[in-house]
Amino acid sequence: MLRPPRKAKLTAARYAARFVAEAARQQRRYCDAFALWRTCRLKRCRREGACRGDPNDCLRRAIDVVPRAAQWQARQDILAATPENIGAPERAARQCLPRDFYGGTPSLRRADPGLNPGR
Repeated sequence: MLRPPRKAKLTAARYAARFVAEAARQQRRYCDAFALWRTCRLKRCRREGACRGDPNDCLRRAIDVVPRAAQWQARQDILAATPENIGAPERAARQCLPRDFYGGTPSLRRADPGLNPGR
């Protein structure tokens, strides 16, 4: 009996590219969850009621202002809305707390092999 062909494993470069893309979307989700658009410098963000600029800058500025409990709850809400069949790079990015995107925390290095080339 013939077995169906196996899916090819992701290369480290492809994994890293998918992780970085999902991390950018995750940063925007956090900006929207914390309603950072209300105090954003960009008029477009305030007008549309969502992050439309660079979520990296907005989230970096707000990281110390938003309480840790609110960050944790936003992460839990996002994880609850995550489909079960999502890919590994996307799941790893969604499991990051907002602070994990800055400073290279161990969880982020473990999730993205592209950030830790020594492995």
